[in-house]
Amino acid sequence: MDEVIMDQIMYAAHQAVSWIASLAIIFGGVVPYIPQYRDIRRTQNAEGFSTYVCLVLLVANILRILFRFGRFFETPLLWQSVIMIITMLIMLNLCTSVRMATELNTKRRSFTDFDWNYFWSWSGFVDYLQCVLAFTVMAAYVTYLLLDSVLFVESLGFLAVFTEAMLGTPQLYCNYQNKSTEGMSIKMVLMWTSGDTFKTGYFLLTQAPVQFWICGLLQVCVDLAILFQVYYFSRYPQKPVSHTTHTTSAKAL
Repeated sequence: MDEVIMDQIMYAAHQAVSWIASLAIIFGGVVPYIPQYRDIRRTQNAEGFSTYVCLVLLVANILRILFRFGRFFETPLLWQSVIMIITMLIMLNLCTSVRMATELNTKRRSFTDFDWNYFWSWSGFVDYLQCVLAFTVMAAYVTYLLLDSVLFVESLGFLAVFTEAMLGTPQLYCNYQNKSTEGMSIKMVLMWTSGDTFKTGYFLLTQAPVQFWICGLLQVCVDLAILFQVYYFSRYPQKPVSHTTHTTSAKAL
């Protein structure tokens, strides 16, 4: 009798841990963007946040969803992709709204101009939405044609997770260009690091496709490189600290 009760308790505990882990995977990825979103809204300044981060995550998660048509993976990872796509569109909407409000005299650029020099630097949110929809339709069509090819499916999976692994590189490059991490939410990067570490462990424990955990490790390395930039540029400033009315997210800590 005692063994039966113990087995039931262990089963219930296992189910609870499984549900918590699944919820953490689904929603944990978007949590780091909450402090960055709040900082941009409060300061009405989006210069410290690279919108190419949104581009990387949109491409990666669209490709991951398409990859699932060729090779099954855990359902929480699918929902994570859906939630992340919605979150990145919300971030883009905010950034474009702030830019349009602060750059009134700048010439408007749109996706339909097809000017490569202004790719992902358009004036309106609708232009970003058009680009995302065009990419989704094109990628879905190619996937439909080549879905029977194992090589294509595996390459698609690798491209999806490798693109996501490069998530931090736009921010890394933005910080390098600015010689500062001012305007970037340090809380966001700390949450990236903890979330990517948890996610990589989840991939290993659930025996996810090998592409997932290899690129997860790469993602953690990029996160650590950004944290090193925070330390280096704060200890060895490359330019005078701005004293404008904008309160930077780096001061949040």
